[in-house]
Amino acid sequence: VLAGNKYAMKELEAKLTGQLNDLVAMVRTDLQKLTRKKVNTLLIIDVHARDIVDGFVRESILNAKEFAWESQLRFYWDKGVDDCLIRQCTGQFTYGYEYMGLNGRLVITPLTDRCYMTLTQALTFKLGGAPAGPAGTGKTETTKDLARALALPCYVFNCSDQMNYQTMADIFRGLAQTGSWGCFDEF
Repeated sequence: VLAGNKYAMKELEAKLTGQLNDLVAMVRTDLQKLTRKKVNTLLIIDVHARDIVDGFVRESILNAKEFAWESQLRFYWDKGVDDCLIRQCTGQFTYGYEYMGLNGRLVITPLTDRCYMTLTQALTFKLGGAPAGPAGTGKTETTKDLARALALPCYVFNCSDQMNYQTMADIFRGLAQTGSWGCFDEF
């Protein structure tokens, strides 16, 4: 697009569709358990990428300054700091490099994207987030998946009336010392 190719997005969309078809063909073969998990994770991420690019093509998004692009979770290698940076809207984060194993990824829907954007903007202003909604709608999983995307550890604590201020202080101390995220269920 920067080089003036107005068909670059359509070409990328075709390339992503081809990659998805290859992954689907691969997942239909006899794979080892871990390889199948890897391919499934790639499928989830690539389907989301294809959907985003498809939206860009439909809406004729060709400028990196447009909100549709800025609102996506984007990964860049910054040669100046020799590190991976993650950007979304006005937020910028350093990739955490935390290895969390092959746990798969959450299927990313438009609601997931909006939740990611809300949480990253809150973090930009040094705030936290408190996703709200009915039980079982994915609030905790979405928070954990965003932490996974940023390669940061996220610990989930199931709160109860048995937790007192000392317990909470210990948890916050540990989170602050390790740079980890804390997700407090049933708070």
